[in-house]
Amino acid sequence: MNLAKAEFRRLFKRRLTRLMLVLMVLGLGAIVVSFTLASQPTGPAQRAAAEAKAQQQYEEQLRYHQEAVADCEAAQARGENTDSRYPPDCGRDYVPQRDQFMAEWFLPYQFDFKAEFGVFVSVFAGIVALFGFIVGASYVGAEWNTGGMMNLLLWRPRRLPVLLTKLGVLLGSVLGISVVLGALWTVAFWLIGRYDGTVAGMTSGTWQSLAITGARGIGLVLAVTAVAFGLASLGRHTAMALGAAVGVGVVSEVGLRIALNIVGVSFPDRFVLSSYAVAWFNKTYTLFDWNSCQFSMGACEPAEWVVTWQQSAVLFGVGVVAVLGAALWTMRSRDIT
Repeated sequence: MNLAKAEFRRLFKRRLTRLMLVLMVLGLGAIVVSFTLASQPTGPAQRAAAEAKAQQQYEEQLRYHQEAVADCEAAQARGENTDSRYPPDCGRDYVPQRDQFMAEWFLPYQFDFKAEFGVFVSVFAGIVALFGFIVGASYVGAEWNTGGMMNLLLWRPRRLPVLLTKLGVLLGSVLGISVVLGALWTVAFWLIGRYDGTVAGMTSGTWQSLAITGARGIGLVLAVTAVAFGLASLGRHTAMALGAAVGVGVVSEVGLRIALNIVGVSFPDRFVLSSYAVAWFNKTYTLFDWNSCQFSMGACEPAEWVVTWQQSAVLFGVGVVAVLGAALWTMRSRDIT
């Protein structure tokens, strides 16, 4: 029997895989439905209503201002001290202006595919990465915990090819799911923009940029899945990967931030994993050190530290290689009983 086919069936026969797949699809679907209901196309009628609302707000604020000035003048005529209750000169210099009340404030929400879909690519990648982490960790962790790995090695005693086949099947399956759901995700939001929002400004360059962002997202999903697989194989239990994820999250996102801020390290967020995840999607992520603020012409110009996607690629790549390398080394060297 072909080992890869057997592992593929085993992966999708697992109840956790099916459950997580259903929950992921439902979660993604709920986001699509919520934005479908929230977004409204903006036409002449909506803009006219927004202009009327802006005019109404302006007239109300103008009336309130006139009443306040009249009350202040009346209080001054009675000899009362108005300094603590009214602005200087009774606020005569603070007359509301019509251009301060913009019609855009009163327009209904309209989904803008070009401006907003990049964020939803990141959301999609985060959800699929969570799926990949849980499924990847439990897939190999359960094999070790239940003794299935030992039974399999009796049939296929070549340890490294067995583990690499499992990893290849897992990554290939997650890649296929990511591509299919990613395509459906893109089509769904394009339809929202087409019929309930706007798709104005979309060019071939914009589509290429979104495609590259999507490829980065899938790359991060595969990296997270591979790390989960490697950690669970190292610890021979699903809890190893889950515990490591919680530990890294607490240390990186909370502990390091607190400790580095206490000792006064510049740009403490450059040691935080989430900064590199943001840089991976946005190409760069700029950190500011407000404690080293330099003043020029009365304006604060803090020092900057730029995290690039290349640095993120190196960091994530080294992490994946280190974890998988350790998992393969222990698979080859440790006693499997």
